[in-house]
Amino acid sequence: MALPKATLLSLLPLIAPTIAWGTLGHDTVAFIAQSFISNKTASFAKTLLNDSSDTYLANVATWADSYRYTTEGAFSAPLHYIDALDDPPASCDVDFERDCPEEGCIVSAIANYTNRITPSNISIAERQKALKWVIHFLGDIHQPLHVENLEIGGNGINVTFDGVTTNLHHIWDSNMPEKLIGGYSLSDARTWSEELVAEIQSGKYANASSAWLNGIDIKDPVASAMVWAQDANSYVCTAVIPLGQEAVEGKELEGEYYDAAIPVIQQQIAKAGVRLAAWLNLIVEGKTNSGGYETSDQTVKRGEAKLKDWMVEARRVRRAFGYNCGAEGHKH
Repeated sequence: MALPKATLLSLLPLIAPTIAWGTLGHDTVAFIAQSFISNKTASFAKTLLNDSSDTYLANVATWADSYRYTTEGAFSAPLHYIDALDDPPASCDVDFERDCPEEGCIVSAIANYTNRITPSNISIAERQKALKWVIHFLGDIHQPLHVENLEIGGNGINVTFDGVTTNLHHIWDSNMPEKLIGGYSLSDARTWSEELVAEIQSGKYANASSAWLNGIDIKDPVASAMVWAQDANSYVCTAVIPLGQEAVEGKELEGEYYDAAIPVIQQQIAKAGVRLAAWLNLIVEGKTNSGGYETSDQTVKRGEAKLKDWMVEARRVRRAFGYNCGAEGHKH
């Protein structure tokens, strides 16, 4: 359910923009992907990015967040999320036709930029951008509040964490992951990625990780991205606000809430890394380790679903917010 227009608009000056997963999360996703991509894909990415270091994906993992604040990159701001017009915690659902507006969203962006990485008739500079966007957006789409409309993806839900007043979106992006790991440096991300890779290969994710690639199809990037979006969005109901907005609004969330959220955050970061590796392998080689697909030249075609009045208003508020998903002043 949406808040009244006056309430939503009154929140806008108070909301500090944040970045999905923060630097720590995005870099960790990139490091995990580096552990699972093929040698051919790694060589392709290093060549295209002109970076032969062992941090070649992590080095560009947050480029998209900086670029969207430039004049040239301002158009890309709404591509970092999809505002699911659902009703958590009663129901969570993402609908591409309903939730992805004309200016685009993270699902359409993944589809479009996937198809701009390899074509030789596209300039190297534009192909580099496309790869950097895909690396970043595969991280963003696994953050549950980047796949949710409620209070501008949780930016309008004020909470306290470790005694600091912030918002719900921000603690999922940064506060909780950084509390878990103890920092946000590249070294911290590498350490976290090594722990998660071990869990993927032979630990608690070993049995489940193969299922994380279910629904992946390079021929239909919209459908593939929607699988990831729906997966992340489901956690809004089960982990982000399982007892409703009022249960977290204005509350200190460092204790039991944090303890319950961390397993979800860890798993979503792990999923993002595995799926990013598989997606890049499909783009470069046309196959994952478990199967093969031909590459696609699909362009995104979509209609505009009929929206209820509150949905139209929610979209207007997001536009008034300036398309920030959430903390420009946060370290990244």
